[in-house]
Amino acid sequence: MIFTEKFDSFVCEGDAIACEINGFEIVARIVREDCPDAPDERQDGFWPSEYIGDPGFIGPGPNWRQSLADARKKAEAVMAAWRNDEWFYCGVVLSVSREDVILAEHAASLWGVEANYLGADNAYLADVANELLPEALDAARAALARLCAGREQQAARG
Repeated sequence: MIFTEKFDSFVCEGDAIACEINGFEIVARIVREDCPDAPDERQDGFWPSEYIGDPGFIGPGPNWRQSLADARKKAEAVMAAWRNDEWFYCGVVLSVSREDVILAEHAASLWGVEANYLGADNAYLADVANELLPEALDAARAALARLCAGREQQAARG
């Protein structure tokens, strides 16, 4: 089973989707990153360049000047939208419970994911959650095993 529900095309911190797998309820939620670094500080080559040694080099080819101008315009739009808080970096965090007992509040996560990014529909947020499912289930099974072992030890003591 996977997350069949998708995040909305516009998400806010705390938005969540859920699924159930073999008696485990898994919730994937959006958590806003607290790192203040701007996109151009996080990504080498964010700013397009005409210089071959730069990470953002726009290679030679037909209409390379127009390609460079278009890429710079897009980078400026991305920065402006980020500064206006139109999109943000987040973590997709999975928690797992069973029979209303939280086994792992932070079972798996991926950070540095763009939420509400220009022109995107946030569909990839559910893809990220689905990719994290095996790790979250492993964490939940390990937590459940620890709980059961503790109960057995307690019962053995008397």
